[in-house]
Amino acid sequence: MALEHHYAVTVSWSGNRGTGTSGYRGYGREHTVAADGKADIAGSADPAFRGDAERWNPEELLLAALSQCHMLSYLHAAATAGVTVVSYEDDAIGTMAQTPDGGGHFTSVTLRPRIEITDAAQLALAEELHAEASRMCFIASSVNFPVEHEPTTTVVRGEASA
Repeated sequence: MALEHHYAVTVSWSGNRGTGTSGYRGYGREHTVAADGKADIAGSADPAFRGDAERWNPEELLLAALSQCHMLSYLHAAATAGVTVVSYEDDAIGTMAQTPDGGGHFTSVTLRPRIEITDAAQLALAEELHAEASRMCFIASSVNFPVEHEPTTTVVRGEASA
């Protein structure tokens, strides 16, 4: 049997403006995502769906989860392979297609990590580790759309931070 991990969050809607969902335009999309021992996340719908642009929407959170998961998997793969990463930043993008019935789905995500390593001799290995990170990422393995990678890896001189 596979080792299982369990997660729990509470999502609380705070958008009742006095009449509940009596009309599509009459309620707010504001909500809070909470988990024990963690800071709350202020959520809403995407502004295209009458949401608050200053709050995180589910689509952004899915994109963030994919980016975080790949980064953490990549850092693990790099450490295991002996590649010293000193900087990692990702400007991830995603595309969602809305369907005529009001539903929709993601059609693709592209992760664009910019990584700095300390050893020029490991540049090719550092690039290859993205495939391993992709296989190891629990979130990417759970979605039904392609998660592409466009990494840029550079070499920096100097001491790595411990």
